[in-house]
Amino acid sequence: MRRTLLLCLLSSTLVAADSADVIIYGGTSGGITAAIQTARMGRTAILIEPTKFLGGLTTGGLGATDIGNKRAIGGLSREFYSNLHRYYSDPAKWKQQTREDYFAKKHHSNSGNETTMWTFEPHAASEVYEAMLREVSERVTVVYGERLDLKQGVVKKDSQITQIIMESGRAFRGLMFMDATYEGDLMAKAGVRYHVGREANSVYGETLNGVQIQQSIHHQFTKKVDPYVKPGDASSGLLPGIEKDPGVEFSGDRKVQAYNFRMCTTDVPENRRNWEKPANYDERWFELALRNVEAGDMRISWSPSWMPNRKTDTNNNFAVSTDFIGMNWDYPEADYETRAKIWKAHEDWQKGLMWTYAHHPRVPKTIRDAFQKLGLAKDEFTDNNNWPRQLYVREARRMISDYVMTEKNCKRQEIVEDSVGMGAYNMDSHHIQRYVTPEGFVRNEGDVQVGSRPYPVSYRSIRPKESECSNLLVPVCLSASHIAYGSIRMEPVFMVLGQSAAIAAVHAIEQATSVQKIDYAKLKERLLREGQVLDFESPPPPAVHSFQKSQLPGIVVDDTEAELTGFEAEGHTTGGYIERGYRHDGNASKGDQKAKYIPNLPKAGRYRVAISYGALANRATEVPVIIHHAEGETTMKVNQQQKPKEKFNLHPLGSFSFEAGKAGWVQLSNAGTDGHVIIDAVQFVAE
Repeated sequence: MRRTLLLCLLSSTLVAADSADVIIYGGTSGGITAAIQTARMGRTAILIEPTKFLGGLTTGGLGATDIGNKRAIGGLSREFYSNLHRYYSDPAKWKQQTREDYFAKKHHSNSGNETTMWTFEPHAASEVYEAMLREVSERVTVVYGERLDLKQGVVKKDSQITQIIMESGRAFRGLMFMDATYEGDLMAKAGVRYHVGREANSVYGETLNGVQIQQSIHHQFTKKVDPYVKPGDASSGLLPGIEKDPGVEFSGDRKVQAYNFRMCTTDVPENRRNWEKPANYDERWFELALRNVEAGDMRISWSPSWMPNRKTDTNNNFAVSTDFIGMNWDYPEADYETRAKIWKAHEDWQKGLMWTYAHHPRVPKTIRDAFQKLGLAKDEFTDNNNWPRQLYVREARRMISDYVMTEKNCKRQEIVEDSVGMGAYNMDSHHIQRYVTPEGFVRNEGDVQVGSRPYPVSYRSIRPKESECSNLLVPVCLSASHIAYGSIRMEPVFMVLGQSAAIAAVHAIEQATSVQKIDYAKLKERLLREGQVLDFESPPPPAVHSFQKSQLPGIVVDDTEAELTGFEAEGHTTGGYIERGYRHDGNASKGDQKAKYIPNLPKAGRYRVAISYGALANRATEVPVIIHHAEGETTMKVNQQQKPKEKFNLHPLGSFSFEAGKAGWVQLSNAGTDGHVIIDAVQFVAE
């Protein structure tokens, strides 16, 4: 009765509009699951997508699903990944390789025996979503290419949204509304309070928020790289994208973590598109990358994860990579024109960087060769020149509601009782800025990677304060601090929260009340019936300890100081490592990866040599090691499944004569190995 009266009232006061029970703005994965769930509960939904495609990052290149503990994923989210499993069970879907070959490679998170598929091609995700939406097409209307009017796009009566208006003038009317965009425009225009950037640690009693100079040890410069236009001349100004001052440690700012595009590349020649030099290529923007490789950083600065059919989801990795650091700070609150310019700048940067690493004569041949092995897949994003259609907006606006998810939730130091789903990924922030150190070199800041335990996400964090808006749900730009959002912001979690938000919206309609006053007991009952996972206890992660070089006797060369070919994957989970972590070969590219440790010895003589590694059952049993010394070379093999017996996880290789200086070295490789090869530190102790 209340719904009928409300619609009669609306029809007498508003212009003609498309109407449905639930209006969902944003065709991201969270928006899609919300629409499907609304329909399955017998209600109607209009799903409005400002672009011409659905799925956001899930269909836009992010095929290497980030989640952590998959047990946390239920409901429609798990159904989506189960549908992908069925999709890839069809032999006709395997064109560039067989299903058996893919699972034999072990470059992914699937075992091949699961009923879900967590790695997939972009077009496969689109086909699965389209099939799921067809099943509810009688109750779900999908509208493409309509953007919210940022000046007068939200009409409210008291605390209720009555309709939203697009730039075209088209209006949409409903009982409940949902903002499922990455940017949070509907939320903001509805008068809901939000935050952009990092909070100071003091705001919510956190340790990992705000400026994180000391914590930013990942994806870092390992060489001394000059930041000035004219090397050594501060008066010449800084290279583009470098700040003078990072700010005070742990203080807040309005800066957001870096964006990029998750490229779908392939090594199949007939399906591979070579990297092209952009028409507006400006070498100034890539000078930092060129100086970095010229300084000796031989790491391959990207992270391709293998998807089916010899394709990849390629992400950021190391010091200068696909993340356009510091160039997105204005994006969250910008108008459409400004966002389009920022979007295009990111595309130009990433395309230019790919060409630079693949073809620039100042780049060493080994790096050029590595980047030329992969190119954009010709059969993906065919409507966008094979480039991903979605910018990875890792973070924009974040709502501030009655409950803000924080680091304490991610660590299970604070556990909510009104769960609507779970987060399970690390607290993960990409770098936010580049700056000049007091010594006059470039450093990145903002990357934080700290483990979480699977934890419940509060219902209060996906709906606003009632005084601000009583019929709106926000499952993507939810109420969370910067560092907690870094854990929650995973596509399968957005799917979970979108479904839960839809259930809450329908309950609010059926209970004739606001989204803030629905009966949580009834909501929980329905969530569980729909297969949502609301909480489970997981053991705390084991304490991980590390050592500083200063704690070890002798001369110690860390993996960050070694000459590397490959060994791009960083590890921090197996304790006992030297300095900030270790590296491994990913159990891949056998014979192509090596690490050379060159000490600067103060005097000639005999030195006792040892290598550091953390032993586990998945390690290689015959790791080739070469010791180049004054009397020639000694070759041996090390079983990294056997735990080193000495302190600091050191495995002794023997005593050898060395000349003074840098004539000697130790090299580890992964040639002929049968498991993960670990490289950490090499120690030289004079006898």
